[in-house]
Amino acid sequence: MPTISMFYGIIVMMYYFDTERHHLPHIHIRYGEYSCSVSIPDGDILSGEFPKNKLKLVWAWIELHQDELWANWELAINGQKLFDIKPLQ
Repeated sequence: MPTISMFYGIIVMMYYFDTERHHLPHIHIRYGEYSCSVSIPDGDILSGEFPKNKLKLVWAWIELHQDELWANWELAINGQKLFDIKPLQ
């Protein structure tokens, strides 16, 4: 699972060919012992748990990088190499 960004201890990843489980464009995030899947279009948690204060950072990052996330999602579902996305600063 490629890491596409890291900021404030949060790791953001996308799986290749990952359309079966959630049926929505999404990212996977980790922070310490927490992990979850988050919808790209609306930031909804699809599965897992995450600290609320860190989730707010992820939501801000998603909003800033919608275009890049959609482009990476298209690459990921086709099994192509993903590009890095700037971290939240």
